[in-house]
Amino acid sequence: MRLFLCEKPSQAKDIAKVLGANRRGDGCWLGPGVTVTWCIGHLLETAPPDAYDARYKRWVLGDLPIVPERWKMLVKPKTASQFKAVKRLLLEASELVIATDADREGEMIARELVEHCRYRGPIQRLWLSALDDASIRKALAALKPGAETFSLYHSALGRSRADWLMGMNMSRLFTLLGRQSGYQGVLPVGRVQTPTLRLVVDRDRSIADFVPVPYWTIEVALQAGDIPFTAQWRAAEDRCDDQGRCLDPEHARQAAAAIGSAAQAQVLKLRTERMREAPPLPFDLGTLQEICSKKLGLGAQETLDIAQALYETHKLITYPRSDCGYLPLSQHGEAPAIVAALGRSDPSLSELLTHVQPQHRSRAWNDAKVSAHHGIIPTAAATDLSRLVGKQRAVYTLIRARYLAQFLPNHEYDRTQADFDCAGQALRAVGKVIVEPGWRRALPEALTPAKGREQAPTQALPALSEGQHCNVVGVNLKDLWTQPPKPFTEGDLIKAMKNVAKLVDDPRLKQKLKDTTGIGTEATRAGIVQGLLDRGYLSKQGKALSASPAAFSLIDAVPRAIADPGTTAIWEQALDMVQSGEMSLEEFVAKQSAWMSKQVERCRDLRLTISGPPNPPGKGAPWKKKRKAAPRKKASAGKRKSRKASVEA
Repeated sequence: MRLFLCEKPSQAKDIAKVLGANRRGDGCWLGPGVTVTWCIGHLLETAPPDAYDARYKRWVLGDLPIVPERWKMLVKPKTASQFKAVKRLLLEASELVIATDADREGEMIARELVEHCRYRGPIQRLWLSALDDASIRKALAALKPGAETFSLYHSALGRSRADWLMGMNMSRLFTLLGRQSGYQGVLPVGRVQTPTLRLVVDRDRSIADFVPVPYWTIEVALQAGDIPFTAQWRAAEDRCDDQGRCLDPEHARQAAAAIGSAAQAQVLKLRTERMREAPPLPFDLGTLQEICSKKLGLGAQETLDIAQALYETHKLITYPRSDCGYLPLSQHGEAPAIVAALGRSDPSLSELLTHVQPQHRSRAWNDAKVSAHHGIIPTAAATDLSRLVGKQRAVYTLIRARYLAQFLPNHEYDRTQADFDCAGQALRAVGKVIVEPGWRRALPEALTPAKGREQAPTQALPALSEGQHCNVVGVNLKDLWTQPPKPFTEGDLIKAMKNVAKLVDDPRLKQKLKDTTGIGTEATRAGIVQGLLDRGYLSKQGKALSASPAAFSLIDAVPRAIADPGTTAIWEQALDMVQSGEMSLEEFVAKQSAWMSKQVERCRDLRLTISGPPNPPGKGAPWKKKRKAAPRKKASAGKRKSRKASVEA
């Protein structure tokens, strides 16, 4: 019997349909010579400390560090029935096709079961990027040998064990140190969540410490013939800060008076340049979360849940947990069918589609830049979209628009810059005239992310020539103040996690973080942020995130290496060596164990001052004593919370 092992029930159902396995069995779909079964995420989990020694049920400083000599995996109680079904089928199978998600975590979900159940037969790998019938058939015709992706498993297992070592030891350590100071809450610490929390703490401190500085600008209304336009005063460099803002009020007042007393300004220099903008790439998950936060007000986890539903339930988009916005060249041949399906599914696209050219190939199609997954795009399974409402429809529309933009010309406009002299004062006017709307037909201004705070100039300048005089019709001296950094939104924080390399000085580590797209993964960042919110270390007012007092205290207390994103880069370098075979899994874990033991010893005698309330009700410290069975239940819940918070984190 040929067994297909999928990651989720919905994925199994889609693959089973294509394989003709239409008969429902116990935890599987059955067909002629083929069976399709599924996991429900991880059916196994790394055992907690008390599975190695019962004394670890109590959190005691003297027991740290906890380093398993032999790692144990336990069956998750909630999905034990499905584990039994999968184990039975693995024992019966003569051949296995791993059909979990095509990434490091998906490989681990399958391989840990293969190892735990001691399956020893041949293995092949199904590498899927979409769940529509055409994509499944294409992937089935190109199965990979199982050995080709096996190294992903050891890499994922190494990261999981290293995260366990940090989460279990450092969370217990700092929780116990916090208890000594009177703080009765759990202080979870992890490789991703702690640097993420530090990002918000540092931003909040920058806002709190910000001292506004006054500066002055002058807006000058000019007129050439009957056509009005606006120019900006350019102050002398020695009166400005490094961003060109005038900090000298007297200098600005004198300039305003001089310009106001002048009748005309003369054009000294005129330059017009044709600007061409390529369309933005199709979405990766992080960018989708950023834009949905900014434009739709959605949280990171909410965006992921919607995208997952569009992928699994509606089959309308490709795999959403992608860290890549590029597309494989082989996918370009499917463009005409996808574009045609989009047109049939939504008549409102008819005008836009008259400009779309499916044969056009943008920079998005680039095999050299495609990772395990490609950009999130619509599938040819698009049908009547009336079943999509509200937020689902809005997110799908964004994804669809980015894809259609790839088949439109570059956006082109003429940018004119005119420099003036007015009574000895320098003025500059900038104008923009759109020549070719191009891809912005698909992405209106309201849905296009702005580059920074400054918007592109929108005024159109009149026809000007060098030496020409324009009338001065108004002068507006503005007294302004510098603004503090903006608080993080969920979308901003996801973006900062991706771009955390900016905070690392070591050039090798900086490059590694760029190569691995920062801290966390596309699949886990939203959960990390949501976990910090759930535990009260972050709070949310409108869209703005802020750190709690306890978060400030924790970040000040933990070793810098643990709150430093560079640590992730060092780990990823070692995990690359595991994946390539240069380092064994055992050697990697041994090095992590030694490093963690050293961190515990360094911090054991710290004296913490933790401010702020403890964890929310029901998530308290695991040492609290109650009568009879209550302490064990409470302790277990506390440790499960801590462990859950730190496995990926």
